[in-house]
Amino acid sequence: MNILVIGLNHKTAPIEVREKIAFDGPKLEEAISILKKSQVVRENIILSTCNRVEIYAGVSDVDSGVESIKGFLSDFHKVARDLLDKSLYIHRESEAIRHMYRVASSLDSMVVGEPQILGQLKDAYEAALKHRGTGIILNKLMRKSVSVAKRIRTETKIAESAVSISFAAVELARKIFEDLSTKSFMLIGAGEMAELAARHLINNGVRNVLVTNRTQARAEELAHEFHGRVVPFESFVNELLHTDIVICSTGAPHYILMKDQVHKTMKERKQKPVFIIDISVPRNIDPQINDLDNVYLYDVDSLQGIVETNVKERAKEAQKAEKIVDEEIESFVKWNASLAATPTIVALRDKAEAIRKEELEKAFRKLGPLEEEKIKTIEYLTASIVNKLIHPPTAALKSAGEDKEAMLDIVRKLFNLEAERKNEDKT
Repeated sequence: MNILVIGLNHKTAPIEVREKIAFDGPKLEEAISILKKSQVVRENIILSTCNRVEIYAGVSDVDSGVESIKGFLSDFHKVARDLLDKSLYIHRESEAIRHMYRVASSLDSMVVGEPQILGQLKDAYEAALKHRGTGIILNKLMRKSVSVAKRIRTETKIAESAVSISFAAVELARKIFEDLSTKSFMLIGAGEMAELAARHLINNGVRNVLVTNRTQARAEELAHEFHGRVVPFESFVNELLHTDIVICSTGAPHYILMKDQVHKTMKERKQKPVFIIDISVPRNIDPQINDLDNVYLYDVDSLQGIVETNVKERAKEAQKAEKIVDEEIESFVKWNASLAATPTIVALRDKAEAIRKEELEKAFRKLGPLEEEKIKTIEYLTASIVNKLIHPPTAALKSAGEDKEAMLDIVRKLFNLEAERKNEDKT
């Protein structure tokens, strides 16, 4: 069976095209069932996320499989073929395996090293299993894709450094404070990036959350979402006495927190460290605050510098990951190639065993009654001879490369196994 990947992603198609061929819950179930009925597509898994839609397939013929899947996508979503052809990529055999491994390992993601895609891939596989869309090939390939992703995360540091401003802020907080669960946090304003950083902090253990905003209703909404407490905007400076982490993102055109205010607070705090992130543009926190002892102030540019450094580090780790992918592709290709020889190998063993038993019966009839121990010795002797005789052709068939078909033909003819070709074509 041949392996095929057909799809599009954020690199090849805009959101307007991706959303046209996305598969939600009911559509996904229906699509798997339709593809199952294809004469060409024997197995299928459909992955549909906001950044990509891909069909992983086991097909009896690659060219026919490509046409069948393209036609299915066009008909199912009522999208013109020419629009699809401009956006779709096609990967065959070893390149299809490479693509699946890279997707599972997030080497093909918008953010290299992000963990979400592996969970999404597992969900897609579960849906295919539920509706019996997969078989021996894709079951093995999907399990292998997951193990490759885990191996890459274990043997490289591809996911260790933050590559978003919001998560970089959290990484910095963890470096300053060993245990975030004991620290208090204040969100000033309601900028999107600041909210995301707040969510990351909460997910990393921060429990005592304060929210302040010029708009009281918005502050109450966020406080409810974060299980925090609302602080009146006009008095948020007073709360700095008990706050360890501050994230600020307001629309104010000027500084809302000055050096002298923080200097006074630090005396009252007895110099306990304070971590302040100013994501506002223009900045809302007086940059001179950074001159104070035990105050760590970062703005968007300084965070962006950290992100860029981390992106370069991930790029280095991605190179190591690609080598792991190469190794694992070779392993799967050998396994997949061995499947083609399985019916012939089984037929060869069955025929050899049948001949052995037939000749043994003839010999035992001529020899007459024998002791049980002697019968066992003869049985062992003949089985050993057969195994040693058929081991070389069996090993050769399993390891054969491009000449596998020629070798299969020779073995079938030599041992009169031509009838087994029909069984092999069904795998």
